[in-house]
Amino acid sequence: MKLIYLTEREYISRYDVPMLFDHLYSMRNGPVMSETLNFINGESESTHWSEFVSDRENHEVGVVKEALRIDDLDEFSDADIEILDMVWGKFGHLSKWDLVDYTHKHCPEWEDPGDSSSLIPYERLLRYLGRENAEHIAGEISAMRVMAKHLANAV
Repeated sequence: MKLIYLTEREYISRYDVPMLFDHLYSMRNGPVMSETLNFINGESESTHWSEFVSDRENHEVGVVKEALRIDDLDEFSDADIEILDMVWGKFGHLSKWDLVDYTHKHCPEWEDPGDSSSLIPYERLLRYLGRENAEHIAGEISAMRVMAKHLANAV
């Protein structure tokens, strides 16, 4: 989960737009992507999730390698793959607890919610990333999320 969060954070840092358009939340062990966490925890269903992602075991998920072909990656842009590779290269060797420690120290948008959770507004993240126009960018992200939801329901 932390690797996914760090990927999303880096993507927003570079392009002022999310890769996944998920909701960002502070939880006790650091920042998470809430919809993605729901899939990992089996609390949401998707016809495609189980095709490509293995069941969670020992707080880890993996790719169902038999189901993944190079043609399945054609929805990723070169920028997506570059950031995924960069995050994996920088953080992939860390344990889950090292990643928790890292995000607590290096992701100031995360605020300890105790035993609860709290939304990390895109505007807060963008401000910590140094964007002077954070409110405007966050508004555009919100509009894109709404549009994507309507388009998904229209199909």
